[in-house]
Amino acid sequence: MTVVRSLVLFVVAALAEIGGAWLIWQGVREHRGAWWIGAGIVALGLYGFVATLQPDAGFGRILAAYGGVFVAGSLAWGMVADGFRPDRWDLAGAAICLIGVAVIMYAPRG
Repeated sequence: MTVVRSLVLFVVAALAEIGGAWLIWQGVREHRGAWWIGAGIVALGLYGFVATLQPDAGFGRILAAYGGVFVAGSLAWGMVADGFRPDRWDLAGAAICLIGVAVIMYAPRG
């Protein structure tokens, strides 16, 4: 159950961080205004909180692994929110990152 909890937290963190950055992007670059920027700031703060709920105690390990989740999640967000179509190299890179997440977070340790 710990691995499932960890994976759910990674997904929630990705939604908060990527969503927050996207909201700020929309507020500034697409001129949608201060409410979008403010919502993005709140979402980014939520990301910082969600990361602390990971079962592993190692800050560096969690943030390093989350980097891989961020890469894959960003491509997925771009596909859903902006119509981005990744090429095979984008997909290969995301897969490599997710393999790295699995090794960093879930490899057996003695």
